[in-house]
Amino acid sequence: MTALTLSTSAAPGLRADAIVIGVAKGTKGPVVAPGAEAVDKAYDGKLAGVLETLGASGAEGELTKLPAPAGFKAPIVVAVGLGAEPDAKSEDEGYDAEALRKAAGVAARALAGSKKAAFALPIDGPGAVGAIGEGVLLGAYSFDVYKDSAKDARAKNGKAPLAEAALLGGKPRDAAYKGALARAVAVAEELNRSRDLINMPPNDLDPAAFAAEAQAAAKEHGLKVQVLDEKALTKGGYGGILGVGGGSAAAPRLVKLSYTHPKADKHLAFVGKGITYDSGGISLKPAGHNETMKCDMSGAAAVFAAVVAAARLGLEVNVTGWLALAENMPSGSATRPGDVLRMFSGKTVEVLNTDAEGRLVLADALWAASQEKPDAIVDVATLTGAMMLALGSRTFGVMANDDAFRSTVHEAAEEVGEPAWPMPLPEHLRKGMESQVADIANMGERMGGGLVAGLFLREFVGEGITWAHLDIAGPAFNEGGPFGYTPKGGTGSAVRTLVRLAELTAAGELG
Repeated sequence: MTALTLSTSAAPGLRADAIVIGVAKGTKGPVVAPGAEAVDKAYDGKLAGVLETLGASGAEGELTKLPAPAGFKAPIVVAVGLGAEPDAKSEDEGYDAEALRKAAGVAARALAGSKKAAFALPIDGPGAVGAIGEGVLLGAYSFDVYKDSAKDARAKNGKAPLAEAALLGGKPRDAAYKGALARAVAVAEELNRSRDLINMPPNDLDPAAFAAEAQAAAKEHGLKVQVLDEKALTKGGYGGILGVGGGSAAAPRLVKLSYTHPKADKHLAFVGKGITYDSGGISLKPAGHNETMKCDMSGAAAVFAAVVAAARLGLEVNVTGWLALAENMPSGSATRPGDVLRMFSGKTVEVLNTDAEGRLVLADALWAASQEKPDAIVDVATLTGAMMLALGSRTFGVMANDDAFRSTVHEAAEEVGEPAWPMPLPEHLRKGMESQVADIANMGERMGGGLVAGLFLREFVGEGITWAHLDIAGPAFNEGGPFGYTPKGGTGSAVRTLVRLAELTAAGELG
């Protein structure tokens, strides 16, 4: 991980490989953002004009490198776009956190191979420090475990991540600034842990291996962990998890990861879909749809990371994570279309499509979580292609059995920079899941398939418990090029939303 420090040093005298500054898109051309005054002065106040000559406009994600002025100890200046310049007439005159986060991520990725960079981006308080810190750590992320050795791989194919980032304008002795930076480190490190898990190949991350990762983290951070193996799942009657995992040589697991605070009086439960590989089972996926299915455990990875982050932050709230882990494979022992499974709740489900497996493992985990009567349950899953069709590849859907809670989750997601959109649970779609032989079928109407999946999950939430469902099928895995602080591959979607919900609960602002 990139080391982060707060610094009061002036940009000209700081020994670094680069000075990072912000440039905004003004009404008449690029505008040098606050924090870069010393750099602009060294260009005789003409830095904006120089950048414009080089083609810079200040647009979000844009990056321009130019030689540092005479007298600077850093050899280059890296100007990164912040998007539109804030309206001076607005009550909120500063740059928003997400703009800073994205700019820092772009710069950190561009500076791979550098030992140290000084970030002279706009800092008007602890919140800006946290955003820039997060952006640097998330943007500098790389996954090179499988490239022979890190050293050889970087020599052949790439560069080591930026080693150190100094945040100029930070106050190293101020408790609020130090706290904001510490929070950024904890959240970003755990989010990057989830990215590592998502990017791991399925031959190395089967359900048992995932459970072992949770056990190791629990030992490191003082969490309680319980792992139900196939024998315990059979004894407990977890028909959904067993039905999905029955076709694989790698047996399923249900992991319960618990963080408790001695003063907490609120309890959140997070439930994650953890299909370590999804072939579709007997309802086999067509060619071209299998290659990224190692990412079908992204929900469980997000839950895992969020629980550990809550522990590292010492939040005054009890948080329990449920990881429903299975591998969905076709074989002689696999669940068939037409089979009926008896779930942990006692309900029976007619399986009409074995590729609608995520809702089956989540159903068991949701009912298990409900037995503890938490104040709220939030499940996270790469659940439906229908949600991708509805919202695209960068936005996740939010459904809930309580409109106010759905709004709270949506607002929390937007606050931390995770695009989300509230979705309904239309009652008329429930009829399509009626079954002649079981209590419910795992499929319903094709149109509105993401909403149908949400309605199915609602059936397995305990009575009177507030619940929300995050369908992260779109943003969980980035198949395109990197952007902002988001890399290609696993993204860690929903981790920051879950952490923010835990923070709001600890502060007494969530129900």
